[in-house]
Amino acid sequence: MFRTSDILLIAVMVSAAAFTYKTKHEAEEQLIAVRKIEQQIRFEEDSIDLLKADWSLLTQPARLQKLAETYQNELQLAPVEARQIVGLNDLPTKPVDVQDTSSKRLGGVADSGGTDKVVTGAVVR
Repeated sequence: MFRTSDILLIAVMVSAAAFTYKTKHEAEEQLIAVRKIEQQIRFEEDSIDLLKADWSLLTQPARLQKLAETYQNELQLAPVEARQIVGLNDLPTKPVDVQDTSSKRLGGVADSGGTDKVVTGAVVR
């Protein structure tokens, strides 16, 4: 009837079919995951586009001018005068205070006058 080689070949074919099915199933799961991530990316890109559109509407000069006029009393805004604009060289410099730490004792083993009490397994001469 069946020889040993026939049974062995049938087992190899069944194993190959099972491996192929498993690989195909994993590939389909990965494809579903990739499509889900691509959908999330599209959603985020659409959200960014919507936020950019909102920002451009909110920062229109005509709208800002109207708001500034409406809330003039609360904001107390005034136009910028030419004397208010200065260069970097016109700003006063901040004095630099450098402390001398070379004469200070910083603590530690050197200040205690002794040796380190931690046993490290080193050979002492």
